[in-house]
Formats: sequence, C-alpha cells, structure tokens
Amino acid sequence: MSVKIPKENRFPELNSRVRKQGIVVSLLKAIRPKQATKNLFLYAALIFTGRIFEPALFIKVTVGFLLFTAVAGGVYLLNDILDVEQDRQHPTKCRRPIASGQLPVPLAIAAMLLLELGGLAVGWHESPSFGIALGVYLIIQIAYCFKLKHLVLLDVFTIAAGFVLRTVAGGLIIHVSISHWLVLCSLQLALFLGFGKRRQELVLLGAGAGSHRAILEEYSMPFLDQMINIVSAVSIVCYSVYSVESETAHRHPHLWITVPIVIYSVCRYLYLVYQKGWGGAPDEVLMKDRALQAAIILWFMAVLLLFKFDNLGHPLINF
Repeated sequence: MSVKIPKENRFPELNSRVRKQGIVVSLLKAIRPKQATKNLFLYAALIFTGRIFEPALFIKVTVGFLLFTAVAGGVYLLNDILDVEQDRQHPTKCRRPIASGQLPVPLAIAAMLLLELGGLAVGWHESPSFGIALGVYLIIQIAYCFKLKHLVLLDVFTIAAGFVLRTVAGGLIIHVSISHWLVLCSLQLALFLGFGKRRQELVLLGAGAGSHRAILEEYSMPFLDQMINIVSAVSIVCYSVYSVESETAHRHPHLWITVPIVIYSVCRYLYLVYQKGWGGAPDEVLMKDRALQAAIILWFMAVLLLFKFDNLGHPLINF
C-alpha cells in the first residue's frame, strides 16, 4: 500500500530554503529600503559646499547614507514591534511583515539590535562627530517610538529633527561647516512633508483615525491645512534668502536662478496632496510623480552647473 506524502513535505530541504528566503525578503521589507530617500539629505552639505566633484568625499557621504539607512531600518523594526497590534487593525499597515506574521518578532529584535549597534560602531569609526550625530538621531527616534509620537506637534517636529540631523551629519562626516540657512531649509521642508503626511492619514482613515493612531485625534483638517500653508511658505522664503544672502550664494551669485524650480516643486507637491490625495508616504510620491522627479533633476543639474561654472571671478551670466 502506497503512502501519500503531502507536497510540502516531499522536498524538505527546498521547503526550508524557500521559508528562509521568505524571511529574508520579509526582513528587507520591514526595514523599508524605499524610505532611504530621506537619507539623501546627507548629500546637502556636499552639494552646497561645491565639493560633490571630489570622489573621496562623495564616497564618505555615501557610507554615511548607508549607515543612516541601517540605523533607520532598526528604528522601523522597533516601531513595528511596538505597534504590532495597532498595525493589524490598519487598512494598509496590516500587510507589514511583523503585523502579518511573516517576520517573527524574536528575529526582528535580533536584526534591530544588529542594525543599530553595528551602524553606530561603524559610524564612530568613520568619524566620532558623525557617530555622535548618528547616536543622537537614534536616541530621538527611540524616544519618538515610545513617547514623542503620542504628543501633538512634537511628533511632527521630532520627524523634522531627524531630517535636520541628516543634513548636519552629512557635513560632519566630510568635516565641512554647514550654513544655518541650509539647516533652516531642511527643517522647513521636513515639517512640510510631516504635516502633509498627517493630513493624508486623516484622509485615509476618516472618522476612525484616532482608533488606529491616537495622536490623530489631536489633529483636524483645517489645522493641518493651516500648518502646511505656513511651513510651505516659510520653506520657499528660507530657500530664497539662502540663494541670495548665504556665503554659498555670495560665492555663486546666480544661485537664485534655482528658486522658481523650488517654488514649482513645492506647488506640485501641494497639488498632489490636495488634488490627488497623495502625501501619506513622501517617498512614494517622489517615486510615482514624473513631473516632480523632472523638477528635482532639473534643480540638481542647475545647482551642479552653477557650482561648477558660476563664481565671482568667472560669472556664468553677465548683466
């Protein structure tokens, strides 16, 4: 008499390998590599000091980019571990690897510790000052996961602080000073994205928003609209002043030419938030909208050209 062997048990080695691959894929999804676009703020100091054409410095900033990506990945794991029950009730977050059960919690904890401690150790080795900035970022994010995300306004300001620290850390790893105007621009842009994200969460979750994220009960659409209007206007003003009055602008007197591109980019993002209902995940907005991508590429190319050819001694344009 023949015995029927279940399909899943016929090739135990293959099944084990498939399960392991599934866990690896789930782990990669849980650390959210798409969110690494936030770490592009590290390149700000390299770009605005005009030293992006130096390969050694570019490599150092790229190492910093990868270290922030690793440490931030550990923070995402911590956040998902703490919020696992809430995420299971959310219409989209329920598909996250930890909430869905694809990634076991003990494995997530081990990966979290490896990413955070390993990232800090390598960061300190690269540059003690950069390692301190990375450590401060991690402390703030841990505080956010446990407490600050439950405090109205401070939740968004904490997220913004992470962007500012990225900008500062990008300067520290290559040992260059950073303009206070550049820091203010980073802060305002981060607040703009943060309030836009909160607004989209209210739109997506509707009347039940507070049950999914308690802090959303403290926000309303009119209030968030007002905050977005304020920070978007201040963002444009900060960048405009930076492009005219900063030390960088004095060295490259036609940097103001890039201001219209920045204004368009802000307006385009507002259009996507208000007219298209996007903005819940800024990285996804950037990945999906071709017009916004084109504007950012145009801005980047314009800045590179101005920093390469436009200076007080050899002006690109004569008036």
